[in-house]
Amino acid sequence: TAWRVLESGGSELDAVERGCGQCEIDQCDGSVGYGGSPDESGETTLDAMIMDGNTMEVGAVADLRRVKNAIGVARKVIEYTKHTLLVGESASLFAVRMGFPYEDLTTQKSLSLFSEWLNQSCQPNYWKNVVPDSSKSCGPYKRREKITYKEEQTSSQRSVQNHDTIGMVVIGVNGTVASGTSTNGAIHKLPGRVGDSPIAGAGSYADSTAGGAAATGDGDIMMRFLPSYQAVEYMRMGTDPTVACQKVISRIQKYAPKFFGAIVCANTTGSYGAACNKIPGFTRFHFMVSNPLLSQPTEQVVDCI
Repeated sequence: TAWRVLESGGSELDAVERGCGQCEIDQCDGSVGYGGSPDESGETTLDAMIMDGNTMEVGAVADLRRVKNAIGVARKVIEYTKHTLLVGESASLFAVRMGFPYEDLTTQKSLSLFSEWLNQSCQPNYWKNVVPDSSKSCGPYKRREKITYKEEQTSSQRSVQNHDTIGMVVIGVNGTVASGTSTNGAIHKLPGRVGDSPIAGAGSYADSTAGGAAATGDGDIMMRFLPSYQAVEYMRMGTDPTVACQKVISRIQKYAPKFFGAIVCANTTGSYGAACNKIPGFTRFHFMVSNPLLSQPTEQVVDCI
């Protein structure tokens, strides 16, 4: 969809918005758009961002409720406000003012995911150091008076075969770069949790003087390292996109060896690459590429490091 937009004369931002928006409609992997990844209260909320690598403008929304086209709302943040990131109920109100309809993001699938989780004593979840014991029962939780430090489980709680975000980098014919992301976040997250996807430099980053990158995986860990920004900076210094991606993954590995994550990188000449962290069940990373040399969108695969 993004490639068709470019071929028909649309801008790089148009391509990102339409491409990510298509995934919101298709509910890609169940982890983008409505009806997936219900939070602890059973509600699906959306995070998205879009970035213009010419102006360095970013539009983003997080914890967006009852509005399906999150990437579209993010674009409107650039076009109609001087802000960068809008969140929660206020982001939804902004969306309605911009002409987006209120819609129910719940589906039979998300309801059944939520009820299954409740029936499994709310396992897995994202609480720690609370009573009752969050590894055995549902809340409501209270903080434990004495905190016990044990090695944090950083391996992913979701199906590691899947990506959990649509991330996209678009390089225009003149080397102009745009990027974007859209996701419904971590399944069974605490209400109000925001991952890496809508954070500039974390979920994605675009700079028309260097390139663009987009990340997927465990956002709570990955956002701490601004991997997309870091990858673009490596490419600015002349690092090959594949190597730039690998260096970013290696950096996170030192602190969280079991993290689930991957990143795609592309520079202004159209060279591209990707890298991922090797964990059980996730040893290769698949991503799609469209360019003038390929007759059609083509799946690429890299071995994780």
